[in-house]
Amino acid sequence: MDVITTHVNADFDCLGAMIAARKLYPDALMVFSGSQEKSMRDFFLKSTGYVLNFTKLKDVDLDRVTRLVLVDCQHASRIGRFAEILDRPGLVIHIYDHHPDVAGQIRPTGGLIRSCGSSTTILALLLKERGLAVTSIEATLMMLGIYEDTGNLTFPSTTVDDYHVAAWLLQQGANLNTVADFVTQELTSEQISLLNDLLKSLKTTTLNGVEISIAHAAVDYYIGDIAVLAHMMRDMESLEALFIVVGMGNRVYVVARSRTPEVDAGEVLRDLGGGGHATAASAAVKDLTMIQVLDRLDQVLRVRVNPRRVAADFMSSPVKTMPALTTIVEARELLTRYNVNAMPVMAGDVMVGIISRRIVEKAIYHGLQNQPVTDYMHTEFMRAVPDTPFSEIREYVVTRNRRFVPVFSGKELVGVVTRTDLLRAMYAGEALYDLARSAGPSRSKEVARQMARALSPPVFQLLKDLGGVGEELDVSVYAVGGFVRDLMLGMENSDIDVTVEGDGILFAETFAERFGCRVKSHHKFGTAVIVLPDGLKIDVASTRLEYYDSPGALPTVERSSLKMDLYRRDFTINTLAVLLNSRGFGLLIDYFGAQRDLQEKVIRVLHNLSFVEDPTRVFRAIRFEQRLGFHIAIHTENLIKNAVKMNFLERLGGKRLLSELVHILREHEPQRAIERLAMLGLLPFIHQHLELTAELHRLLDETRKILSWFDLLFLGASCERWVVYFLALTAALSDDEFWETCGRLAVSEHYRERLADNRRQGSRTLNTLERLIADQMQLLPSDIYLLLKDLTVEILLFLMARTTGEEARRVVSLYFTKLRNVRISVTGHDLEALDIPHGPRYRQILDSILAARLNGQVNSREDELRLLADLSRTVA
Repeated sequence: MDVITTHVNADFDCLGAMIAARKLYPDALMVFSGSQEKSMRDFFLKSTGYVLNFTKLKDVDLDRVTRLVLVDCQHASRIGRFAEILDRPGLVIHIYDHHPDVAGQIRPTGGLIRSCGSSTTILALLLKERGLAVTSIEATLMMLGIYEDTGNLTFPSTTVDDYHVAAWLLQQGANLNTVADFVTQELTSEQISLLNDLLKSLKTTTLNGVEISIAHAAVDYYIGDIAVLAHMMRDMESLEALFIVVGMGNRVYVVARSRTPEVDAGEVLRDLGGGGHATAASAAVKDLTMIQVLDRLDQVLRVRVNPRRVAADFMSSPVKTMPALTTIVEARELLTRYNVNAMPVMAGDVMVGIISRRIVEKAIYHGLQNQPVTDYMHTEFMRAVPDTPFSEIREYVVTRNRRFVPVFSGKELVGVVTRTDLLRAMYAGEALYDLARSAGPSRSKEVARQMARALSPPVFQLLKDLGGVGEELDVSVYAVGGFVRDLMLGMENSDIDVTVEGDGILFAETFAERFGCRVKSHHKFGTAVIVLPDGLKIDVASTRLEYYDSPGALPTVERSSLKMDLYRRDFTINTLAVLLNSRGFGLLIDYFGAQRDLQEKVIRVLHNLSFVEDPTRVFRAIRFEQRLGFHIAIHTENLIKNAVKMNFLERLGGKRLLSELVHILREHEPQRAIERLAMLGLLPFIHQHLELTAELHRLLDETRKILSWFDLLFLGASCERWVVYFLALTAALSDDEFWETCGRLAVSEHYRERLADNRRQGSRTLNTLERLIADQMQLLPSDIYLLLKDLTVEILLFLMARTTGEEARRVVSLYFTKLRNVRISVTGHDLEALDIPHGPRYRQILDSILAARLNGQVNSREDELRLLADLSRTVA
């Protein structure tokens, strides 16, 4: 059985080529391997597509396929289920494609691959040469394919053959009106919005004399035919080479268009898992964020567009070396001293080998520390010269897994190219993409005005004073993090975080000296806290990066740039920075698309290992989502689910987990966050038996109501709201399980014992109260006071939420509102004045007077003194 197919997400060139191929293989089935572009789907709905006799993939028995005809595709990864049969012995594969020959393609046994504007042209030319007739409908469909892939015969990839075939198809009855109807599609409202975002982010940078333009945007839903937008942008802005990067849900789509031979769009996007030809290409990337795809694209472009760099441009010199007589243990000392992973070994002036840290450590493990390095060094290595092309060195380092390449001038070692040198070469110079879209003067003034409106005059002046000190010290000073985020959202936030591109501690100490403040410095982390006379605190840090030695471990901190400082943060919405220096005050820095995500109300991580490196970010994502009314991006939520599945949160220290849980429980309405924790499977990391039941739903809702009621009383009593919610969250756990939970959260032993005791006492008290009410016992106010007086405010509020009995809740409410603060005026001195002997009787008499006061039997000091006199006579 013969089958004609093409790549998934088929376009009109695929359709035209399949129609032409059917004329060459008349008994073959035409089968789409997967989905089609939106314009193609619309075509089948609106046109004569129903007469084309396509077969559905589900109706094809793959075991019966003996010849597979592929059009417009050479890659197994793009043909869906048909890839399963490619290695079957005896299968004949014919390929017709206009893309250039590339490594990793399917090996054909027949067909035709040649460079031209469209695959339809290749097949239609065969029909023309063989004198095979086509109907007007077939001619129209083939013309549609040619027009789409050649941009109406205007793309640089268009060839003479495309024109000849188009003329022949016109003679065969192709209807250009029909072609125009489907090639020229009106943009949808979603496409228009996306186009607007792409144009706003568009940046053009010159790389090796070639203008490279990159635009980016992110949406949480799929928008079809974004290639149309790439065409429009290229033509509107007259761009040489354009790359648009669009995050949609859990995938990132890249479309490339090139008018210059220096930029092979297909070659660039093949490095991203896509494909195409020199002038047009695309890729769909899974499991990477848009930021990571942009970084990868930046790296690829630097290699692909600028292959003419040579070793002399990026090698390190002079070179640290060791003599041939160095022992293994001495080699380890040298490698550590110079903080390198490999070093050349020299016999006099001649390099004889390379010794690596990995070999040294392994040799010491085997007891060979006193052997000379010449016994175990690498003696085969690439001998580069200053003019060796970058591409050759990169290929050697990557494919041979080498740490560096020595560079020689004659026999003299003049430099080395390390892996770090390669990375620097890839990333050197201005960023090809820029999520920041540097704000111009008008934007700076706009943000400054917004700051002046939103902040109190003293805080606004404080920010200007911080910038002024930055000017004196010649360092850039930025407000960063949640303070800037909330400023953009119009929300109040008095927690000011400042980052300094320089010595943060020196900056803080200088500011404190200028303005009469105190400062607390932490030299290990390069941070400080400025404490103003009115008590306001400002956190100051040097710009830094962090790396994690293992999942869930505390980070190691190093000094770095502002961009890397912002990149270490948890979510894009927290990566904004505002320049405070007087020159440029109010300049908003947005490297990672935070403004867009604030507008779209999205919580999005910066990279895929974010929750692996710091699992506490899972809880912060939920907290921000609920506090701000945002939603967690689809890909970010998938990463959370994966972190849960891989049990990374088990490695999280109890104190860090408790800190995040307390932050959540201190939110105004934490029950929504708790529900989200349950939805994502996070509650078992607090305790394995913790789950969101109907009773817990009720209890959390009642807790919210009770705390709101308590706040309205204005009693002046302090209350740790998070403790009340924590008691509610863990209400279903036994005493032992509650103790385990406190241990998991590393609650201090003293506080754990007090909290557990209070919880047990509260449970006993509630049981007693509900039993007395059930037995219809009359409870005097003094009885209520005696029952509840030893319980903390948090336990009492928890009991009010926990009980389902209105009478029990009324009793606790009465205690709060009427009884809790009742005091008597008589004291022990009054008892002494009546010559009552000291002893336990003092307490009994005072308790009796308090009971009488609670029960309304006495109402003044005179009443209390009369009662005291009566009680004293009883004593006498």
